[in-house]
Amino acid sequence: MAQRFMLGIEEEFQLVDARTGKLASRAQSILDKGAPIFEEQIKPEMLQSVLEFVSPVLADIGAARMELYTSRSLLARILENENLALISAGTHPSSSWHDQKPTPEARYQSLEEEYQDVARSILIFGMHVHVSVASKELAVKIMNQVRTWLPHILALSSNSPFWNGRMTGIKSYRSVVWKRFPRSGTPDVFKDLAHFDGYVNDLVEMGCIDNGKKIWWDIRPHPFFDTIEFRICDMPGTIEDTLALAALCQALVAKLSTLAEQGKEVPVLSRDLIDENKWRAMRYGLDAEVADFVGRRRLSMRDSIRELLDFVDDMVDELGSRKEITYIRSLLDDPQGTGADRQMAIFKETNDPDQVSQFLIQQTMKGVHLDDASLYDKFIRFKPFERMG
Repeated sequence: MAQRFMLGIEEEFQLVDARTGKLASRAQSILDKGAPIFEEQIKPEMLQSVLEFVSPVLADIGAARMELYTSRSLLARILENENLALISAGTHPSSSWHDQKPTPEARYQSLEEEYQDVARSILIFGMHVHVSVASKELAVKIMNQVRTWLPHILALSSNSPFWNGRMTGIKSYRSVVWKRFPRSGTPDVFKDLAHFDGYVNDLVEMGCIDNGKKIWWDIRPHPFFDTIEFRICDMPGTIEDTLALAALCQALVAKLSTLAEQGKEVPVLSRDLIDENKWRAMRYGLDAEVADFVGRRRLSMRDSIRELLDFVDDMVDELGSRKEITYIRSLLDDPQGTGADRQMAIFKETNDPDQVSQFLIQQTMKGVHLDDASLYDKFIRFKPFERMG
């Protein structure tokens, strides 16, 4: 089954000074030094303190595990020689967007010209998960249904409680910042592929966008590949967090695809109702209370996620992701909570955002070993998968 639901993972890392933990606008140096190993798998973003890693197509969650640990180790080796480090989180604890240098590329300059401070302030970091599906028609159908659980996925990934050096009280402040962009947030319901294509074509023909990649919803059918792209996640704190979220996205797509083959589907909610739960996920993370609009009840986010895990459980063993789904179940019982909760606990203890940054550097490298001499060979053998985009 896993071969039917292959994965792709995109990670947006914070590039920081290894000693101070402050953001460093030095991505180009790392891109130049990493090119012989990573080729186009490491990319710039709009600001030079952001480094994006794009995985190849991953056959299953086991392949994802090898790829993420290997690539992060190799990246860390390059960074170490430059006295730099990575932070994996949705926002930085203390640095401000005002101090960041833009990337001098035409497409970013075009975005800045159109969106002005909305674009200049985009100092946020997310993780995207692609899951392959049989067709674009099916992708639209599954997108309509899976939207219900976007708040749950956001709550699990919540890892951005700071903005401009302030504790915001919001566990996913990245979501607040990203909301300023047009064509972002929860998509509407589309009755079929023709409806969706008509929407995209209207925007292109009227000069609003030049292609479907400028539709930046929390979830979308990829404009060029037969994949569903989950875009709602904050950048998770550890690789294990990332793998667990990717496994959940994959299991959800597999479950809904299987139901579609049986002529079944789950209820589809309006965007406004989903956004009620999304707000609670942004604000409270796993501590949220959510509304089950189908069952007409309220329940805790943790219990609602447990029900979600039960819903996809019959997919998990065939996908080979039992370990990752079990990790989510343990996270729900862990008083330390998500990445946002961990950051907030450090800040409450120290009242020092720089201490939070040092904690995040450690979390980012949790389980990653720099002294494995075989890593490079493993990575080279693993690269031939065609990238999803």
